[in-house]
Amino acid sequence: MYRIGVDVGGTFTDFVMEKQGGGSIAFYKVPSTPDDPSEAIASGIVEMLKRHSVDPGDIAYVGHGTTVATNMVIEHRGVPTGLLTTRGFRDVLAIGRQTRPSLYDWGVRKVAPLVERYRRREIDERIDRRGTALVVPDAAEIEAEVRALRDSGVEAIAVGFLHSYRNAAHERAVRDLIAKIAPDIFVSISSEVVAEFREFERFSTTVLNAYVGPRTRKYLHRLRDRIAAAGISVEPLTFHSNGGLLPVRTVEELPVLTCLSGPAAGVIGATRIGAEIGQSEIITFDVGGTSTDVSLITKGKPQFTSSRLVSGHPVRMPMVDIHVIGAGGGSIARIDDAGALKVGPVSAGAVPGPISYLRGGTEVTLTDANIVLGRLNPVALLEGRMKVDRGLAETAIRTKIAEPLGLSVEAAAAGIIRIATANMSRAIRSVSTEHGHDLSQFALYAFGGAGALHAAEVAEECGLDRIVVPREPGTLCARGVLLSDVSRDYVRTALIVAGDAGWGEVVAMGAGMREDGEAWLASEARSEAAHELRFTLDARYLGQSHSIAVPLETLDAAAMTDFIARFHAAHNDQFGYRLDDQPVEIVNIRLKAVRFVEKGAAPEAEAGLTLAEAQIESRQVYFADGWAPTPVYRRAGLPYGAPFSGPAIVEEMSGTTVVLPGQRAELDRFGNIHITRAQG
Repeated sequence: MYRIGVDVGGTFTDFVMEKQGGGSIAFYKVPSTPDDPSEAIASGIVEMLKRHSVDPGDIAYVGHGTTVATNMVIEHRGVPTGLLTTRGFRDVLAIGRQTRPSLYDWGVRKVAPLVERYRRREIDERIDRRGTALVVPDAAEIEAEVRALRDSGVEAIAVGFLHSYRNAAHERAVRDLIAKIAPDIFVSISSEVVAEFREFERFSTTVLNAYVGPRTRKYLHRLRDRIAAAGISVEPLTFHSNGGLLPVRTVEELPVLTCLSGPAAGVIGATRIGAEIGQSEIITFDVGGTSTDVSLITKGKPQFTSSRLVSGHPVRMPMVDIHVIGAGGGSIARIDDAGALKVGPVSAGAVPGPISYLRGGTEVTLTDANIVLGRLNPVALLEGRMKVDRGLAETAIRTKIAEPLGLSVEAAAAGIIRIATANMSRAIRSVSTEHGHDLSQFALYAFGGAGALHAAEVAEECGLDRIVVPREPGTLCARGVLLSDVSRDYVRTALIVAGDAGWGEVVAMGAGMREDGEAWLASEARSEAAHELRFTLDARYLGQSHSIAVPLETLDAAAMTDFIARFHAAHNDQFGYRLDDQPVEIVNIRLKAVRFVEKGAAPEAEAGLTLAEAQIESRQVYFADGWAPTPVYRRAGLPYGAPFSGPAIVEEMSGTTVVLPGQRAELDRFGNIHITRAQG
């Protein structure tokens, strides 16, 4: 039996297939189909199975990471959505917070709410902060408002009431009434999406869930049908932003969980590879066709956050902490109105793509610059399956960039790469040095279709001494899907001071959450699978506005002393001081329910050939000092434990690795390339 992992990117859809229990592993890649991502997934799986002579009936597992929901928000392609909220709170989405991250940028405009004001309707209801119902909603009023929203054309309704995280009765009653009045409308209630205080973030997350819900559900239905039509009997699992997998039925109800789905899988994959080779301090560097995603792994564990912005809209969900910028292989290079060369954030995407891809692209991209300079194969990519045209890219760079700036084609192309490198380096510093981390202690893990292509220059720019490029780097996010477990997160706001009086209430709330987690695990119908429930408490000193996460092995009556000691230590580590006499307030209780998935052992690299036998050709490649004859190696033929020096190019199906002059590279026994910078 076999397991398949899939990652849907903006330009390519990537596949990894492994034999259950470990052993052989196969990689594949096809162009994405943005109008219907399920089409590329299904066709790619069929092609890969045929290529490796695997029967569809032998597939026991399919997991996939997708940015379908995120792209809907970014491109404003969700459905018309309404909001029912407590009277007096209609404009919470528009008011937001008073934070101004770009204080001196006159061009910044506030993001418009996803729900227009006339579709934000108020209901006479009220629950106080303790969860006591003060005003019960009237069924006739609700029915009138729902009919008004339906008549305005909404396809989804979000319900967000004040203090519903304490008592969800009113929201549930409204949801049930909508189901009777307008059964075709998708309904999302805040107490089931994110049961936390702070109504702006809670309402925003619930609206996002409703906004992308109907079309995400249609996408998942198409995906299931296409996979079934291919002869595969298992239902696909979907990767979510907190580093785990979810069954289809959960994602259909909570699609907002999949924001940053694909990039998070890459971080999980890098964490697993780091554990295999004994590296715990890692900066992940995932460069795709549209974006560069960077994240920090410390002490062998990814960093997590409880909130972030998606196209300017707050999402309050636990997720892998990833910094994303608009810099990828498809990033468009252009001359701005002031005559300066800019690269990104706009991308040519999968269609029409870079000019050299022969799909009708007309804008110069970062990929075109790499092809012109010989860093990417100037004839074909994807092991010959995708033809490219260097001449078209060279002509475009000459006419659009070089001649207007008075530069040679080589200098213009090198300038495009240098600007992209600076942008990528800033992203790395934002997650490392800006948070007090010493970059000399970290290794740069380069993956994605263009990560290994740019890692060497980014490492030089940032002062990173070590680079690791995993096997088939362009498919690591898909491989990360195979290295993950099924999980779901729960949260409840407590706002209770840790002490003899309040701890019992915290334990009782945790017990209720445990029941929810165990019920969800039981609904997976795989009771024989190993599982685990993990508690984390968000806590702060009483009077603070910010909180930090403190993990616990168990949440019971005897755990309070251990929790308080852990909080003081964590606060000291993060902020440099502790207040042992100050009361500690528990803000939120978080639970992660995990069902472990059987994973195969990492296959070791085959013995390989000699370096001379692994060399495909020698071609002229442009570096800082000009053109240089450069050996091009086939990665599958490289012997492990045999170092080689730059300049060098290493090609494989899903990516190209550049080793700069003066750098040194070597393959380890798992097939990872280790690149070290020249000393001095």
